[in-house]
Amino acid sequence: MSGSSVGAVGSGDRQAEPPGSTDDVSSPTLRRKRLARQLRQLREERRLNAEDVAAEAKRRSGKPRGWSLSKLIRMEKANWKRLNLDDLAVLLDIYEITDTQERLDLITLAREGNQRGWWASFGDALGTGQFVGLESEASRIRTYQCMTIPGLLQTPEYARAMISTRGMVDETELNLRVQARMFRKSIFNTAPIPTLWAIIDEAALARIPPDLHGQLEYLIEASLQPNIGIQVLPLSYGLHAAMTGQMVLLEFPAPDPPVVYIEVLSEELYLEKPQQVTHYQHLYDHVQAAALPVDQSRDYIRGLLNP
Repeated sequence: MSGSSVGAVGSGDRQAEPPGSTDDVSSPTLRRKRLARQLRQLREERRLNAEDVAAEAKRRSGKPRGWSLSKLIRMEKANWKRLNLDDLAVLLDIYEITDTQERLDLITLAREGNQRGWWASFGDALGTGQFVGLESEASRIRTYQCMTIPGLLQTPEYARAMISTRGMVDETELNLRVQARMFRKSIFNTAPIPTLWAIIDEAALARIPPDLHGQLEYLIEASLQPNIGIQVLPLSYGLHAAMTGQMVLLEFPAPDPPVVYIEVLSEELYLEKPQQVTHYQHLYDHVQAAALPVDQSRDYIRGLLNP
């Protein structure tokens, strides 16, 4: 999609200084999660419980107030923004990691995880940045949306209208949020280009007013891209497996496992346990089977433009 208008940022929305180029759309989020997973694995392989490790770390570090069980738990859940490399070294000593290359690899992960994510340039316009951090490095993104158009497929005009419905947002903040949402599409201008598969409920399309029909034209254009698939789930299908809400399935190159993202009102849930991911993969397969094929979905959207 490099060079396509589908991935372009709306020129009228530039209010803040974005990252220097699309090459900057990389994420420390996945590095943090990878390091956290490896630290937890190292502890479990040595059959050590978290309480004992935290106590030993406190003893070895010489900083009685610098270590606690909650700190170790945060490290193992990637719930940190900047990891102290001395703290990491203490853990590696406890786990008896003496191989120079193995230690260097883990320290490198920590340093990369400590980097500032590109979304920080947009303040809190993208929330905590955890979701877009994962989205930035996904090789395949599968999403089902029941009431709105997926963010990666929104036009600036549609995004502006959607954000405006959420309440008191001044013009400067509105422009920033629209710009941030459009910048997310930069993932389509980097190699390797991720695959996006979107299932959009007919209800989301029916809510698009005539003055925003440019959004429908955009979906048709996007659906012609080789790395994008769009299916419409018709209301006539009736009850279906995902009626309770939306979901995003994110897959990454090895060795990182997939993640399921669910947004419930203001709460963000990230599901990573294999049984949870498998459940939502099966759920998505059921919804995809119920949706119109890609060609028929494209014709359906064209029909909305020319009723």
